[in-house]
Amino acid sequence: MFASRSRMFIAVLAAAAFALAQAEGEDIAFMPKGGRTLLLELMGASSAQLRGVAQERRTEAQWREFVDTQKKPMSQKERATLAAYLFVNMPVAPAVQGATALPPDGRDLAWDGCQNCHSLFAGYLTQDRELQGWRNIFLSPFHRDLKMSPQEREEFARYSALNMPLKIENVPPDLRF
Repeated sequence: MFASRSRMFIAVLAAAAFALAQAEGEDIAFMPKGGRTLLLELMGASSAQLRGVAQERRTEAQWREFVDTQKKPMSQKERATLAAYLFVNMPVAPAVQGATALPPDGRDLAWDGCQNCHSLFAGYLTQDRELQGWRNIFLSPFHRDLKMSPQEREEFARYSALNMPLKIENVPPDLRF
């Protein structure tokens, strides 16, 4: 009984810390950029090129070739993250008119979702899994019923496989709980 109450207290404390961080406009820059952020940095928020890219369907390898031909300096991990995002999320509805119509990326999904139930640090940022391991988390009873589309689940899994775990020293101290 005591252990159950302790876990409940920790969960409430974590939720309160999250709410406080959100109210203060917590900066998530410590997390690797997601595909949407990288795409917007590459193309701009309202460019005709962005609208064109948003209407294309390519394999992940073809998207990687596309990203590699761009003249924007990016790390290999960022190139892979962007190619994975484009593969999972493109094409989007023809009415795309800029950044607001693009699907959330893995960083957005993790930041906005994981902290609702558990510590972002222990429950996500320090987890080291391959792609299938990240997909498998959605098979557990407490993740199975999350209100995420199959596309969002795949985006989350691909981003996480490429970008997690983070080194402890790269996580702000106030999020290490």
